[in-house]
Amino acid sequence: MADPVELMRRICLCFPPRLSPTQRSRVPPPQPQCLGVWARLRFPGSALSLRCHALDASKPSAVRGEPSEEYDDDEEPYFSVTSSRLSEVDYLGESTKGDLNVRRRHLDALGGNGKSTLHGPIEEIAWKEARQAETLLSDLGIADPLTAWEGRAYDYGMANLKSMGFLVDDLEFDPDLVIRGLIMDKVKGNLVKADRFGYIKRVMHGTQMLPTRAVSEIYGRELVDLRKEDTWEFLNTLFSVSEAVMFMQMVDKLDQGFVPAELGPLDYKGLYNAVSKALFRAHVEGQLKSEIMAEPERFVEPDPELPLALLDQKEAGKRLLLITNSDYHYTNKMMNHAFNRFLPNDMGWRDLFEMVIVSARKPEFFQISHPLYEVVTEDGLLRPCFKANSGGLYSGGSAQMVEKSLDIHGDEILYVGDHIFTDVSQSKVHLRWRTALICRELEDEFDALIKSHAQKEKLVTLIQQKEIVGDLFNQLRLALQRRTNSRPAQTLAATCMNDQELTESMQKLLIVMQRLDEKIVPLLESDGELFNKRWGWLSRAGLWDKSHLTRQIEKYADIYTSRVSNFLHYTPFMYFRSQEQTLAHDVHSYSRDQ
Repeated sequence: MADPVELMRRICLCFPPRLSPTQRSRVPPPQPQCLGVWARLRFPGSALSLRCHALDASKPSAVRGEPSEEYDDDEEPYFSVTSSRLSEVDYLGESTKGDLNVRRRHLDALGGNGKSTLHGPIEEIAWKEARQAETLLSDLGIADPLTAWEGRAYDYGMANLKSMGFLVDDLEFDPDLVIRGLIMDKVKGNLVKADRFGYIKRVMHGTQMLPTRAVSEIYGRELVDLRKEDTWEFLNTLFSVSEAVMFMQMVDKLDQGFVPAELGPLDYKGLYNAVSKALFRAHVEGQLKSEIMAEPERFVEPDPELPLALLDQKEAGKRLLLITNSDYHYTNKMMNHAFNRFLPNDMGWRDLFEMVIVSARKPEFFQISHPLYEVVTEDGLLRPCFKANSGGLYSGGSAQMVEKSLDIHGDEILYVGDHIFTDVSQSKVHLRWRTALICRELEDEFDALIKSHAQKEKLVTLIQQKEIVGDLFNQLRLALQRRTNSRPAQTLAATCMNDQELTESMQKLLIVMQRLDEKIVPLLESDGELFNKRWGWLSRAGLWDKSHLTRQIEKYADIYTSRVSNFLHYTPFMYFRSQEQTLAHDVHSYSRDQ
């Protein structure tokens, strides 16, 4: 085994050879996944062990302590420490720059920014440093570490705002401003993206994204708690996108002083209430539904495989129900348009379903028993009834009535819906039904993930290089810290290094990490842009972690997919099992076995 001190000299002083493409591609590409029904999909990745914070060189403190202590030129510490609280950016906590800087005087002595000392592309240098650092760490004994719908809803909502007196003529719908899964802060006038724990990662005030430092100042001690309905409003469905776009645009108007005084003093919460009321009027007055019923082809994208997927299920003995909050006239029009032309042998959509319930009033449908009515004519005439029968068409009722009439209960039922709260969570929490969530945006994200694979691979590779180099740097930093207090380092090799070897080695390793950040930071900032330039991925918050939306899906949906017709790619007898849920220590256990 090579001498650790000699290896250290090689790491810091030798120039790396040019690496082959094979050597550069250490991270295997992810296996493509079928865009079908995914059983509790787990997005791979683990939390990084290092965080990056930009540094404020105007407020340094010496490694040895006392920020204000003065030193002679010969005694001045090589490094300065800057608190992460002073950072302007931390790139979603994923960059690996630490809080330690090489002091400018010593950096200049190495050749400006160190590039004259460390020649060549930083990726090649990093490969050499990472590979040799990995070896040295081993020697040291260190363990290996849908737009039309929202657009028209927006138009009707804005028309209602205008009738209230708001100035909205210069505004238009921007479908890229908002994605599902974001959360409106009705008190501060913000739109936020949170991770699975509720920590806020990105924020937009009005229509402007806020820098990371501002996010930290506003929400540093606050977590998203969806139970606080007076503050937070979760964007559960695509339909809520129009409401969020309206609110964010009107926040700009309020900030700019363009809300007429005659509307009274308004804060952000009052403004949200006005927007919500305007959009609610569009629904209650039936403006949008009337337009959709008149021209369904403008708003409904037919899926020829959907009726066939349900037909397979029915012919396999499954008992299908349609439960909708829409009234009979709207339901009949939409189902005729979307189903009848694709069904064989003159079948109609009603022939697929054992029972149809309209005007269900979800989510109350899952908790409260409402009066049950039978729809007895094509005009929608209702008559009271007390029992639901197979083949019936009903209005109202309750989930308990469905279970009783079909003599099935709990996990014998798979409920499919596209609203996390109204559909999935309520049926799961109150009835223990099995649940499937429909999330159409998955298809766009899946395509974007494939297109961004090369960039993601490059980013992960750079971070892995940085972690290895950083691990060695931290070991030397600890050795220097212990030496300052007259204590030995963790290993004999580090203890035997003199002060000059330690500091010069640390400087050069730190320069490698700082230059790697120049590559890592722009890749982190652009990660997810192919899905949405402002918010990044739907399913992720940062490079590795899950978004709050993904956590809600994981918590309440047994399976989720982009469309019901994906069931057609499986037999109706398929049993979907969840993937193995791994723990942090699982990987280490497997690696020891290997």
